[in-house]
Amino acid sequence: MNVLTGVAVLAAIVALGAFAIWRLLRARNMEIWIGSYLRRKPPQVTGRPVHVMFCFVDHFEPMWRGADLATQRTRVDRWCREYRDMAARHRDADGRPPQHSFFYPEEEYAPEHLEKLAELCADGYGEIEVHLHHDNDTEANFRQSITRFCHILHERHGALPRDPASGELRFGFIHGNWCLDNSRPDGRWCGIDNELILLRELGCYADFTMPSAPSDTQTRIINSIYYATDDPHAPKSHDDGTLVRVGGTPSGDLMLIQGPLGLNWRDRRMGLIPRIENADVRGGQPPTAERVDAWVRTGVHVEGRPEWVFIKIHTHGTQEADMDTLLGAPVDAMHAHLESVYNDGQRYVLHYVSAREAYNIAKAAEAGRQGNPNDYRDFVLPAPRSSWAGSGRNTVARDAA
Repeated sequence: MNVLTGVAVLAAIVALGAFAIWRLLRARNMEIWIGSYLRRKPPQVTGRPVHVMFCFVDHFEPMWRGADLATQRTRVDRWCREYRDMAARHRDADGRPPQHSFFYPEEEYAPEHLEKLAELCADGYGEIEVHLHHDNDTEANFRQSITRFCHILHERHGALPRDPASGELRFGFIHGNWCLDNSRPDGRWCGIDNELILLRELGCYADFTMPSAPSDTQTRIINSIYYATDDPHAPKSHDDGTLVRVGGTPSGDLMLIQGPLGLNWRDRRMGLIPRIENADVRGGQPPTAERVDAWVRTGVHVEGRPEWVFIKIHTHGTQEADMDTLLGAPVDAMHAHLESVYNDGQRYVLHYVSAREAYNIAKAAEAGRQGNPNDYRDFVLPAPRSSWAGSGRNTVARDAA
């Protein structure tokens, strides 16, 4: 083989390898975000403790797969019973148990389910927010649906705070099927290109949908807390945005608080290809100590405040195949790991936060506040009635005393 032939063979091998890698990336829609992942450097913090804000958000769908009422009741009752038992064994640095944010679907509203969840939250175990699945929707119907549901949640179930400045109801949001702002390429499961504007006008304080990988609805911007500006004539306006930063001012239409997204090099397909780490907790994706460590290392934070790390993980809590993980030993062990490794008071301080509290703490960082994030859980938005602070019960705190 002469030199030219050898060079040609080598070039062909390189080209085939590059093509194979590109096919692999495309198969999991990784071409959308892999560049951002490779360019990003996790923050480094020295000489001060890292405060870890741990936020667990749940696409909580009792009617999943068209379940009958008896199945729905079984799902909700199991959650209210077993989550209470598991979470009561754990505390963060502030004496708080884990806070579960139940994003409940508007289209699945059933008063008896919300009454049970509101009781669980009022006893100190979480808060209720807004979830929505829709398709080929209109602006008028979207406004009506969200407005009606927010008033029901607040007036009947004690959920959602009122803004002290404006008096309007405020809510956190997760979009069903990941399709925020009509972001699916075929336009399914939304239909509204100006959804970010509508959410802002209706009182949404922040969106918690991302990450959605490996879905093609995933944004280019990852591992960030940022503001997105809506283009009312184009979909997926949250594909990029302006980072929330210390000393900055709000911009655009909506804040987005993302969970960790990256590659799990310790869990490889066929021993070679790293799996996507997308902060999803399920039966097949248990929250191992290695995953928790990776979430902390990712270091999602407000720019200029790297010592306040936000970990937002997500699940679909009512699916039977996942409940043993979410309500049993795997999540119990996750909290034990958080409390033993990330709550020594010297290197790390752990704070279990609801979605609303995560937003408030991010806003406090933006306003230049520093020190203990526990002081800023209600920085902008007060606690709703059905919550740890809003109910006045604090039964968990008394039990722990």
